[in-house]
Parts: sequence; C-alpha cells; structure tokens
Amino acid sequence: MNLWNVLSVGLKEIWANKFRSALTMLGIILGVGSLVAQSALVKGIENGMKEAFIAIGGLERVSIGAQPIPAWQRHRADQSVGNTLKDVHALQHSAPLIKWVTPEMNSLSPVTMTRGDKAYNPWYFTGTWASTLDIWQFVVAHGRMINDVDDREARSVCVIGTAVRDALFGSPEETGRDINPVGEFININNQRFRIIGMYAHNESELDRKARELAPEKSPEPAAGGPERRRGGGSGRSRSTAGIVFESKNNSVHIPLNTMKLRFRANASATGTPEERLASISFKVVDFEQMDQALQQVKNVMMHTHKGIEDFTFNTQENWSQNITNAIRNARLSGGIIAAISLLVGGVGIMNIMLASITERIREIGIRKAIGATFLGIFIQILAESVVIAALGGLAGLLASRGLVHILSLLSPTDFTPVITAQAMALAFGFSVGVGILAGLFPGFKAARLSPLQALRYE
Repeated sequence: MNLWNVLSVGLKEIWANKFRSALTMLGIILGVGSLVAQSALVKGIENGMKEAFIAIGGLERVSIGAQPIPAWQRHRADQSVGNTLKDVHALQHSAPLIKWVTPEMNSLSPVTMTRGDKAYNPWYFTGTWASTLDIWQFVVAHGRMINDVDDREARSVCVIGTAVRDALFGSPEETGRDINPVGEFININNQRFRIIGMYAHNESELDRKARELAPEKSPEPAAGGPERRRGGGSGRSRSTAGIVFESKNNSVHIPLNTMKLRFRANASATGTPEERLASISFKVVDFEQMDQALQQVKNVMMHTHKGIEDFTFNTQENWSQNITNAIRNARLSGGIIAAISLLVGGVGIMNIMLASITERIREIGIRKAIGATFLGIFIQILAESVVIAALGGLAGLLASRGLVHILSLLSPTDFTPVITAQAMALAFGFSVGVGILAGLFPGFKAARLSPLQALRYE
C-alpha cells in the first residue's frame, strides 16, 4: 500500500465520522492555537522590553551613584565628598575606555512648573550637560539642547519633554494641532525660565502604530472638561516598558550650573551651593570591554575620592538578565501548559482510534485474510491518527490568529503580539508528533489481531 492510498483511506475514515473526528481534533486545535498564541504574546513582550531597553541607553550605559561608606572606612566619613564635577573631569581625561561622561544633579526640594493657571510636577528635573542626549537617547524635535555657554553663564533655560508641553500648553488631542513651545516662558518654583528646546515624543511601537492608524478627529471637550493624556499614552495600564517612555516624556533638563546656583544655593551649612551630584552617567566604548572599563573608572574614582569607596556602579546588565529570565520563564510555563493541552488531545485521538478498531475488527480480519501484512495494518492505523492530528494542527494554526486577537482584547498591553514562523512550525510539528504517539498503541493492537478471531467477532 503506497502513501497516497494510506492517506486517502485515512481521510475517508475521518469523513465517514465527521462529528466524532471534529470533537477529537478539538483538543489538538486548542493546543496548537494556545501554543502559537502564547509564543506570540511572549515575543511581543520581548520586543517591547528590548525597545524600552534601547531607549534608555542599552547595555553600554552605566551610572555611578552614591553608596554608604563601607564599615571598614567609616572612621574617614568626614573626608567623603561624594560624586562631584572633579570626578567627571578626571574620567574625561583618564578613562579612555568610556565616552560621553555627563553629570546629573537634582533639586533638593519638590519642583512645580507653572504657566498661567496651569501647574505641573515633572517626573525628572535634572541639571546636566548636552551629552545626556547621547547617553539617554533623547532626540530634540524643536529648538536646541543646552550648551556649554548656557552652563557657563548659568542661564535660566530648559529643555522639556512632550508630557510637560501637554500639561502647560495643551496636548495635540486637546488643541487639534502640535504646539511648539520653544521661546515661551514658564515658572519653575517661581523662577522664570525660557524653553529653548523640546524633545521628540517617546512611545512604544504599538502606541505609534495606534496613533498613526487612528482617524483624524476634531477635539470635542467632555462634560467634565477635556480628557488628559499626558505624554501621549495609549490609555492602557502602563507596563515597565511603557513607564520608560513616559519618564522620558516627563523629563526637564536645565544647565548644571543653573541647578547648582538656583536650586541648591542654600543647601550647605556655609550657604554655598551643594556640589554633590545625584549620579554620573557614561557609556563604555565597547561592551566587550565592560569589565576593563569599570575597573578603569573605579581606579580613577578611588583616586579622586582619596581611597574612600562611597560610590557604586549601576549597569544595565541586571535588567537585561531579568528580561531574559522573565521571557524564558514565560515561554517555558506557557509552553508546558500548551504541551499538556496537546497531550490531552493526543489521548482523545488514541481513544477514538481504539474505538475505531473495535468497530472495524471484521474489516481488519478480512484484510489480513487476503494478505494484508502486520506492517500494512499498523501503518494504516498510524496514518489515520497522524491525519487527524495534522488536520487539527492546521486548524489550530488558523485559529491562533483569532485567539491572539481575543487575548489582546481581554488583556491589552503595551506590546504587539508577534506570531512567528518558528512558533507555528514547532506547534504543528508537536501536533504531528502527538498524533504519531497516539497511534502507536492502537496500530500495534490492530496489527496483532488474529484473522480467525477477527472474522468470528460479532
């Protein structure tokens, strides 16, 4: 019996018992569909997290923060000066394995930005240098970034994110146009500042596509006033990746010297500006040399800090590893659940094949009596099992797209599910494998039937 005859007989047997075969395939359909859907959701999460990871500088970005003085150095606590500009200049001149070193200084008191009757509290209000663009992957959409002259003269200028613009000047959804606030004045803690630049809007790929596909509508104020969408969010609950983009939209940068003189002037006991930095950020020239670069930076910092180790490195490797672990765990747990569903479908196939053998004992006896071999009967039953599983697998692949859409509606996220060819091939291959396993015992049982006993079976 050739392969085509085996398959045609298998298809005829399935067609003769359409309803029973459809119920049998249901387990395989759900198993394949759930495996592909789970893989699509995890792939979407992986892409979204990597997108956010790149948005904050990638693996090459490192921040130097403060840490408590080690116990064995506490007798020198009065000599600890923390991270200062002296460290920044030393790193620029003595650490060739790093680039784009930039200081970051925060206000010691809460910051409120006002314009007319509107007020806003930005997430991040930082004094820094222009190199923060390269380190944190900001893009200036309008105007310019702060420069060396702004810093040297401690000018009252700032560069803002789109969420700040939306809060103080109105969002595009409210006004129906994209407002450029460059050149306008605002008050920061009752101090007059001029906006010299605005960053490009940061958003996930899903939000960008949703915004581009959304129909153009004129803004219609609601009964209680216009709905606020600061930062251009999608309205969904924010994930870790979504918060990364939101935080960039809620950032305000001013010159470092302006921060020191205007917001930290009375911080010390002597009334002089507090010069301690919140952090120092830089990028390594080559990630492959991360360990050597960190050792080089540590040597420089230990020299400028007079041997006091009151600083620590915050790298992106931990977050990258956490992302990898989370993705692997999600893929493993979802795969196990889907595999169990496929195995349950395989049990259904085995059950229906055993029932089919019972119904066809006399037919099998006649075939063996006229010359059918052990292998021929075995392959015939196995082929029927595989055909059921393969058809269920194909139907499951078709159903997976709808299942992904339903899951996206029931549990919307900031990540677009991505159905991959690898996941579809794996799910289909697994379904065929389940069909083979499910057909082994029934096929062996049918092939071992005695022709005399089969012909006498009632």
